[in-house]
Amino acid sequence: MGKGRVLIIGAGAQGGPCVSILARDKDISEVVLADLDIDLANKVKAKVKNDKLKTMRVDASDVESIVKAAEGVDVIINLTLTEFNSNIMQAALRCGAHYVDTSFGEGSSSDIRTTDNILAQMMENRPLSFDKEYKEAGLTALLGCGASPGTVNALARYMCDKLDSVDEIRIRVGRRPLASSGEVVKGWAPTWSPFRALWGYAVEPTIFEDGKYKKYPIYSKCEDYEFPAPIGTIPLVYHQHQEPISLPYFIGKGIKYCDFKYTIDKEVGTLIKTGLSSSEPVEVKGVKVAPRDVLLKIVPRPGDMFLTEDEKTASLPLKVAAGCVVEVTGAKSGQKVEYKASFPIVLYSSPEERLELYRRFGATNIYVCLPAVVGAKMCMAGDAEKGVIGSECLDPIKFLEMMAQSGWPLKFAETCSKEVCITP
Repeated sequence: MGKGRVLIIGAGAQGGPCVSILARDKDISEVVLADLDIDLANKVKAKVKNDKLKTMRVDASDVESIVKAAEGVDVIINLTLTEFNSNIMQAALRCGAHYVDTSFGEGSSSDIRTTDNILAQMMENRPLSFDKEYKEAGLTALLGCGASPGTVNALARYMCDKLDSVDEIRIRVGRRPLASSGEVVKGWAPTWSPFRALWGYAVEPTIFEDGKYKKYPIYSKCEDYEFPAPIGTIPLVYHQHQEPISLPYFIGKGIKYCDFKYTIDKEVGTLIKTGLSSSEPVEVKGVKVAPRDVLLKIVPRPGDMFLTEDEKTASLPLKVAAGCVVEVTGAKSGQKVEYKASFPIVLYSSPEERLELYRRFGATNIYVCLPAVVGAKMCMAGDAEKGVIGSECLDPIKFLEMMAQSGWPLKFAETCSKEVCITP
């Protein structure tokens, strides 16, 4: 693979760290950071201080604006809202560039089948949008290559590849505060796109059960799940995510059940139950306004973290422990087998590791954008299938090897249990 040129769309919580990673990558010759907020993009550029980087103002709602920014690039990494995915995919096709995102599906509605989006197409087992066009162009559109979906899918595929058939895939993501904030009442402070975080909690989750996609009420099927220390046992509930839809679609192997459970966020849950996630306008003093718009206007922007962090902040004690466990059950050579893999979802588990991460990449909040960079480099190197694919379609060994080559190998604990019967 020669030196690549990359366009990043979105200068927010993951855009800045993504630029910082690519600016240090010897395989990348140029990075274009594009955002509607050019001032934010320029602040990122000033923080990174690298000659590879240039910024552009781009309106992701306008395909022509994206095409102009994408001229001559090898890959577009989409780190903006999912409502713009289709526009960016179209622009990538027109420019002969690969496409990578970290989230996909319905852009704004609480009904994930309300529009003809890729998640709906998977659930209805229909051809995926742009798949034919990307294949004909010899290009890859890589969907959901962040942390979850992304790294989680690669680990699931890694374990599924060891089995002849797969019965169940269960994904558990949990977080626990390590110290009291001292606040009696806390506000909601999302660590990624506030809209997508709110959307994920407010939408009724879809689970793959008995070979079919089924919808459940929000905050349902609560269970106490035990994570490795220091997280311990915490309650989890069903949560809307792409994995229960995409893993059965792409992996197959007879999967009968696939779910995703996540930590209960009481702060955002209260807001949703109060009606503040609604997009239906209400009249306030003669003015019609959507409650969701008000909430998203006043919630803190997570993008500021990259601009303000330094070695001092990176070495502070951890406030939260966050982990992920992927469980896969199936059969191998007639034996029932269960694999389990666990890892720190944010890619570090101590202040020392976080400081090392900052020194390596110039950022610590990289758990979403680093997998996206790895996926983009696999596309450019020809190590990804052509067409529209999920991160579970990548060779998981190559994916993990490239994570290591990036300077930060994924450290995960893997266990295997088998049903054994010894007879004379």
